[in-house]
Amino acid sequence: MTPLEFDARHLWHPYTNVLNPGPMHLITGAEGVWLTREDGGKMIDGMSSWWCAIHGHRHPAITGAMARQLETLPHVMFGGLTHEPAVALGQQMINLLPDGMDRIFYCDSGSVSIEVALKMAVQYQMAMGRTGRFEFATIRGGYHGDTWKAMSVCDPVNGMHGLFSGALSIQHFLPRPDVRFGEDWPNDPVENGLGALAQLLEEKSDSIAALILEPIVQGAGGMYFYHPDYLRGARALCDQHGILLIFDEIATGFGRTGKLFAMDHAGVVPDILCLGKALTGGHISFAATVATEDVAQGIGNSAAGVMMHGPTYMANPLACAAGAASLGLLAQGDWQAQTAMIEAQMARELAPARDLPGVAEVRVLGAIGVIEMKEVVDPEIAHRLAPETGVWLRPFNHNIYTMPPFVISPDELSQVTSAMVALAGGAG
Repeated sequence: MTPLEFDARHLWHPYTNVLNPGPMHLITGAEGVWLTREDGGKMIDGMSSWWCAIHGHRHPAITGAMARQLETLPHVMFGGLTHEPAVALGQQMINLLPDGMDRIFYCDSGSVSIEVALKMAVQYQMAMGRTGRFEFATIRGGYHGDTWKAMSVCDPVNGMHGLFSGALSIQHFLPRPDVRFGEDWPNDPVENGLGALAQLLEEKSDSIAALILEPIVQGAGGMYFYHPDYLRGARALCDQHGILLIFDEIATGFGRTGKLFAMDHAGVVPDILCLGKALTGGHISFAATVATEDVAQGIGNSAAGVMMHGPTYMANPLACAAGAASLGLLAQGDWQAQTAMIEAQMARELAPARDLPGVAEVRVLGAIGVIEMKEVVDPEIAHRLAPETGVWLRPFNHNIYTMPPFVISPDELSQVTSAMVALAGGAG
């Protein structure tokens, strides 16, 4: 049985029907922006392997840090013990984060960081004597992960987890902000969406622990970009009602939108921040939930006193070493110029797709390029075409999109955008 035959028979891939898994490529190596198949062919990783490989694959600074760490301390429990990689990474993160984000809880995946954030919010409200606040508010079109509580704050109708809506905790869903990134911001709260948020918090503040949002960019919920002023208004309303504000920057953190964090477009600081994906440059799973000192001390002064969570691989030294190396590359590199170049080039090269009959919209922000189609796109079409185009893309729902590594060259990026426009033409 060949590896691909074994895979088809026994392995279960994400969002894949085991009865009809579709085309599959066996990857034998990766370097920079390139993936190598078993037949020797190569494809540009236009997805940054689900948005995390910002420095490209097998970056020597990151693999070197991991190799050195492997020789001394691959893993040790974080309960009652600490280690230098965890401290070093924490110092770098505190230096990058805005003032006020002071307490770091290391996690082992993005979904877990969301679970921790939601749990933190409830524990904090309990510590403040608001024991009835255990529900959450969010906006439609969001995606916050695949674990159980995280699913409950994903879009309940059009999101990937709509199938489970009847089994999940009931949360409060607000309309997706209508005002797009780059449009004029209307002051009318009915038009800008803040009126609906103000009404919900006025009516339900006694039961809501936090508002959770993907700032500026809704990722897997549709690659939708909304106006920064919505975040400014949300911050003020949460403060008014004693409700915590959680930002999910798992997809957008570390430069993806052209700012170090998407929240920087608004100049707003949340009470709790979730980070992941690019934290280790895509070299190993890792995430973090960062809280303000107020949240941390509130929980510390509660009856329980401790944060009721502790993953086995929390603060794994290998992952901490990879994270420190990745953040070091950001600090020393020119990611702002890279993402600005990517944004400008994608804006030019994706523009012709607007004239294709099946295209609804083209939008670009930082190192994110999207061709939204009028109909749902079959990802298998892109998978089959990948060896021919030399570009790995994985469309979802109506969107043909790319989040390329920041180190991609202009010629390589042109290959990606050409593949996207060709796919849009064929899909339409």
